[in-house]
Amino acid sequence: MPGCSNSHENHPFSHLVKTHPCFNGEAHFKYGRIHLPVSPACNIQCQFCRRGFNKCEKRPGVSRGILSPQEAVATVQKALELCPDITVAGIAGPGDTLATDHALEAFELIHERFPNLINCLSTNGLLLEDKVGRIVEAGVKTITVTVNAVDVNIIQQICSHIIYKGRSMTGLEAARRLLPAQLKGIYQASKRGLIVKVNSVLIPGINDHHMREVAHVTSELGASLINIIPLIPQNRMEHLRPPSCAELNQAREDAEKRLPVFRHCQQCRADACGIPGSPIDLAEVLYDSPMQTFSHG
Repeated sequence: MPGCSNSHENHPFSHLVKTHPCFNGEAHFKYGRIHLPVSPACNIQCQFCRRGFNKCEKRPGVSRGILSPQEAVATVQKALELCPDITVAGIAGPGDTLATDHALEAFELIHERFPNLINCLSTNGLLLEDKVGRIVEAGVKTITVTVNAVDVNIIQQICSHIIYKGRSMTGLEAARRLLPAQLKGIYQASKRGLIVKVNSVLIPGINDHHMREVAHVTSELGASLINIIPLIPQNRMEHLRPPSCAELNQAREDAEKRLPVFRHCQQCRADACGIPGSPIDLAEVLYDSPMQTFSHG
């Protein structure tokens, strides 16, 4: 896998990034996005991840419920009426977007109905290489891949297990399956013309001195941007502390030697709606009817 340019300025879809609030610092305060919670299942278990259904928690992995792909289209229409500045339809959970076909079905419908929106997919990358062709066909232009380490010994401390093609793997075996899948997926996605952002959760004592290497390896494979976000202590990592501001800034400075760093992430819910840089979240108005709350895996 040869190295690729790590700047999205010369990318075929660079004009889209200028209006993507999760890829561009200026756009963060001007343009809106809607996160559509259509993905019920996940195929990996990160030690810090706890998915749930409620209205109060402000973090990834949480939504009011689950939308069907068809309901997602109607929700986008309503969101655009509430906020015409929305430029991005994103799917980031509450499970993984590629663990089921729900997200890709939703993107296919949204791309047909709203071709001017930027379809944006977030994934853990386990199935990215396998599904990159359908991702492109569904009209997705930007993707975010969560890569918390590029060393299997670190990954096994973060990810407790994965499920790949019906088989459950733990420990080093899981890490050795997950990491190559992520890296090959990033390379293939970039090769197919997608703009790739890498998300990394900064965990003190585990991967806090590893961000420069994550940025280096993923930039060589075609990633255009990295977003380093602080650990939210919960689940099996609830005993850990979040990184300090100094630690977070240092990690970002280290990574910035290899990749541009996005610094405005608010770790939004899987059903967030509106302009991220605005204090107003339109989700309360948008989701005014009961939603399904099922989850598998």
